[in-house]
Amino acid sequence: MSKKRHLLRTERGGVAYVVQHHLCTGCGACVACSRGGLTMGWDREGFLVPQSSTDYKEAGEERVCPFNPHPEDSVRTEDELAKEFQRDLTKSAPRIGRLVDTYVGYSKDYRLTSSSGGLATYFSESLLRGGYVDAVVSVHPSDDQEDRFEFAFTTDPEKVVRASETKYFPVTYAEVLQRIRNYEGRVAITGVGCFIKSIRLLQHYDPIFREKIVFTIGIICGGLKSAFFSDYLADKAGSHTGYLSPRFRVKDPSSSANDYSYQCIDERTEDLKKIKMRSVGDMWGSGYFKALACDVCDDVTTELADVSLGDAWLPDYQSDGKGQNVIVTRSKIADDLIREGIRSGSLAVAPLPLNDFLRSQRGSFNHRHKGLKYRLSILNRQGVKTPPKRYDNQEISWRFKLVQNCRMKTRSQSLKVWREVRNAESFERKMSPLKNRLRILTELYHIDRLPSRIRRKLGLKR
Repeated sequence: MSKKRHLLRTERGGVAYVVQHHLCTGCGACVACSRGGLTMGWDREGFLVPQSSTDYKEAGEERVCPFNPHPEDSVRTEDELAKEFQRDLTKSAPRIGRLVDTYVGYSKDYRLTSSSGGLATYFSESLLRGGYVDAVVSVHPSDDQEDRFEFAFTTDPEKVVRASETKYFPVTYAEVLQRIRNYEGRVAITGVGCFIKSIRLLQHYDPIFREKIVFTIGIICGGLKSAFFSDYLADKAGSHTGYLSPRFRVKDPSSSANDYSYQCIDERTEDLKKIKMRSVGDMWGSGYFKALACDVCDDVTTELADVSLGDAWLPDYQSDGKGQNVIVTRSKIADDLIREGIRSGSLAVAPLPLNDFLRSQRGSFNHRHKGLKYRLSILNRQGVKTPPKRYDNQEISWRFKLVQNCRMKTRSQSLKVWREVRNAESFERKMSPLKNRLRILTELYHIDRLPSRIRRKLGLKR
């Protein structure tokens, strides 16, 4: 039996507290600080989390955790970290953070091989070719397990395309941060909001990482998924006895941007299995297979990155099945690279008004900011200490409270039920009552969005 075990319970704080209360997203920053005292392993809900031997003693590793419930005042929220790492930026916008400018568009070279507009690949390639960095760290298919992914070093601009598609699968910085520590060169690193926050915390406390990591590419995130998500989709697509090479965002250029597919290779027959995500239903609004920590996150736009990239979920752009990005530049280098791409013709990118950018992520803002205070109150009543937040002051209607309650239950039940059945048909049957309840409650909540004059005519109250 391995001597590695889950972290011991603690009632006050630390890495153990974060893991015990399911607030860990698996970034692995604490492992990089522990110098061998911690390793990453799979928990029973399909997430990567820190683990330790029974004699491990914590030594402040929680300081670099993005969900540390007791941060120091100097790094209390993203706002304090932005003052340190984006001090030269004089422009800011509510809910977006500090910035240089906002854009929308795509890379002419990398669009078709990417999940959206190919801008993450464009930045990775441009940083390497331009000599800004010596290596880029991004998510690649695992060399050891063909149904898994990992952060990997890329020093060859020609190979950045291998990391060009979105992977809705748990990954960790744990191993790659150790390599960065010993690397003789400058590095750019990609990540979602909480992962980039962990990088900034590492840089705050350890000058080695401030020196080595010189550029961060932020991916706007709708919620981190358990490994169960891919297992469910593979089974739903017809691969019942194991699968390889999962792809989560296979485009249909002749359709719309949100009409994409999941595909994998059946491990036994080697047949290609594929399923349209539209036929599966809403995997994000329902909260299926999502990490609990995502319910206490208020960084919608990956505010601490040098550039933030997301899908252009706007009517004028999402009808384009080839995909487009919304872009927030947050450093001079990032903005210069966008402007150079426009000048050279390698980018089809144009300025995007701030209000349009906000509309492109409206669903995420609505859930994560508007419902945050209520979700935190539920967790706090359960005895869970959560990190300080900036958008925890909004009151919501009783209808939206019902939606929030049901969504939180749906999230937790999806992980529990899949662990029990491991079969898509059985899973859907067991989840159907909750899913239908959430749909009905969401429709009732939408009454709140009607103009007040229409609600009055219908005799409806908030």
